Amino acid sequence: MSRPHVVIIGSGFGGLFAAQALAKADVDVTLVAKTVAHLFQPLLYQVATGILSTGEIAPATRDILRNQANATVLLAEVTSINLTSRVVVAEKLAKIVALKYDYLIVAAGAGQSYFGNDQFATFAPGMKSVDDALELRARIFGSLEMAELTEDLDERRRLLNFVVVGAGPTGVEMAGQIAELAHHTLRKSFRRIDTSQAQILLLDGASAVLAPFGPKLSAAAKAELEHNGVEVRLGALVTNVDATGLDVKYSDGRTERISSSCKVWAAGVQASPLGRTLAEQSGAGLDRAGRIQVNPDLTLPGHPEVSVVGDMISLNGLPGVAQVAIQGGRYAASRIRGELEGTPVTADFAYHDKGSMAVISRFGAVAKVGKLELTGFPAWFAWLFVHLIYVVGFKNRVTTLLHWLITFVGRARSERVTTEQQLVGRLAVKQLGEDFQPTIAGTLDPGKIKH
Repeated sequence: MSRPHVVIIGSGFGGLFAAQALAKADVDVTLVAKTVAHLFQPLLYQVATGILSTGEIAPATRDILRNQANATVLLAEVTSINLTSRVVVAEKLAKIVALKYDYLIVAAGAGQSYFGNDQFATFAPGMKSVDDALELRARIFGSLEMAELTEDLDERRRLLNFVVVGAGPTGVEMAGQIAELAHHTLRKSFRRIDTSQAQILLLDGASAVLAPFGPKLSAAAKAELEHNGVEVRLGALVTNVDATGLDVKYSDGRTERISSSCKVWAAGVQASPLGRTLAEQSGAGLDRAGRIQVNPDLTLPGHPEVSVVGDMISLNGLPGVAQVAIQGGRYAASRIRGELEGTPVTADFAYHDKGSMAVISRFGAVAKVGKLELTGFPAWFAWLFVHLIYVVGFKNRVTTLLHWLITFVGRARSERVTTEQQLVGRLAVKQLGEDFQPTIAGTLDPGKIKH
């Protein structure tokens, strides 16, 4: 008699921790994800700004689970879920696989939201994947390189004007590191431009930076950003983005055109489209960000065999942070183990908030842990310690720590290599059209490729 089959969708914090929590359970686990790695998403901005390599924040999922005998890892993107027949269908490079499940854990995460203006993505990439980070690295360093080449002063000014949209943790950390990079790290690397003259703007429609951190830490973060050369503009709503800049409308009614070649979008998230697939079949509600309303035990209404965890869920105002996904993944796994072992879990999911942190500059950060609020070096040290814990693998922790020492003590960046493919790859693939089908050997439609 075959063992129960648990299918887990997603290799992020929720999916990986759920799989690991089932290591000793009498089940077969299949983890299917559209990437080969477990991404530590909060550190993507450090890949984009040349601090860390992709391997340090995105170790191979197969390596992480290689000693877990009951776990199988598949590289494919889930395209459909049939709750009635309990079948998940996934596809990768024209190959299709169907997985029948007894239990399903959906941890597909979230992508960037442009609030209905998806065309902005052409000119302002988000920060949700390794591809995003590498493209942004190419855009950031590429803007400096092109500024060195041009003789046109207006064009040079535009190339040295960096704009980050969104003053949450990702936007704050990104703006701070671009400022550190331009104003300090690269000052002696160029001959025809002075990178310290680069302008870094942080825009947000809200009235505060890092608003969920509270007024004290919000004010401290804003002051630290401005001290390090970031211009913060609040009450600023972006109404248009194109190749040469952005149009902004302020809360007092003013409008402004900001000239910039390099824009970063760090405002808003949109849950995986699989949330809508599940909602249509189960009758569960969706919020404006596409998050699905789940039961207090994280199960799908009418489907106790299906759990949804992480950024995809709408429950009691839970934030879209790593700890919610980690704790949710472990809880979903404990429900499966309990049911199979005859000791069912009856308590609802309870989230334990372990705090919020954001690093702004070298030795400058803010942190909120319970009622404790930290700023400056103590907050930075707490940030470093906590993030180092959640980097997967001893080797990755060692190399990450070494890179941080190089960056924060010596101001150097060891990961500055960019390629033209990183810069144009995403847009080039989109230009080929939705019917373009690449394969591991090339493409099924070579006529679309002009040599």
